[in-house]
Amino acid sequence: MLRPSSLGAIHPMTTLSRSRTQALPFFQSRLLQPSTTPLALPSRTMASQPKKPDWSATQYLKFGNERTRPAHDLISQVRAHVQTSTPRIYDLGCGPGNSTSALLAAFPGAQATGMDSSPDMLSKASAALPDAHFVHGDLATFETPAADVLFSNAVFQWLRSPQRIPTLVRFLAGLKSGAVLAVQVPDNYAAPSHALMRDVASAPGAAWSAFFADCTVGEVGDARRPDLDPIEAPRTFYEALMPYARSVDIWRTEYQHVLEGAGAIVEWVKGTGLQPYLQRIGDEGAKKAFLEEYERRLAEAYPVLKDGKVLLGYPRLFVLAVRK
Repeated sequence: MLRPSSLGAIHPMTTLSRSRTQALPFFQSRLLQPSTTPLALPSRTMASQPKKPDWSATQYLKFGNERTRPAHDLISQVRAHVQTSTPRIYDLGCGPGNSTSALLAAFPGAQATGMDSSPDMLSKASAALPDAHFVHGDLATFETPAADVLFSNAVFQWLRSPQRIPTLVRFLAGLKSGAVLAVQVPDNYAAPSHALMRDVASAPGAAWSAFFADCTVGEVGDARRPDLDPIEAPRTFYEALMPYARSVDIWRTEYQHVLEGAGAIVEWVKGTGLQPYLQRIGDEGAKKAFLEEYERRLAEAYPVLKDGKVLLGYPRLFVLAVRK
């Protein structure tokens, strides 16, 4: 089991809103039109691509408790819908096992399977939870046997928009009646932490500029770009899932993580959203210059608190659907 002491302290969280959606018109399958070309990322994207550099579970777990807090919040809403003491649970994009650990703590009798595409993540997960089952898988093609819960803590954001909701619909449609699809995704496309990635990568004449010359950073229609697609509006999720669900619950929470400074924000995103940018920069000197400029701009965007720390606002969207 992953222990709290190995993951760091949980920092304060502010909930901005949590509300149930109202009934909306049926989802139109042609709503999503951009290219379906997968995003070129490390293997944790779980898209079928040639082998790419792996993720670092160690980097990811520098902020393990903060990353796991949304999993606990999502699990708290799943509990009421699980009617068996031995549920079959799949943790999609399980990472180093922190979310799988939280699921097993909430459902001690569960048969849990964690799935990820990163060998390093799976290695850490297996070592931390030897009694759980972990498999290498591709999110875009993964087929689950009969499951009571399909759970995902921060992985569907890695799919391009034309793939994301259709994949969720496929998973929900394949579940038995009463089973639960529970998903959380970061919803921070417009947050300074992520907007500044795009701004810095787009800077003309910089040491790193040549490494982004073959794409248009921030242009949603360009599938080659390193930035992730914005998360769809809540009503889009609702209208896509509701035809297959007896209920769909959607809410958005913005966590306020207390970090040591702009450098700590860099370390946070180096474990996730900054990876596609860094993987593009093939020169270490250019990569160092990119990180220094990114940190400089973060320091301007995140004012220092009286105790010298900063607040990283981190919005996340939660979707919980129960199969009809």
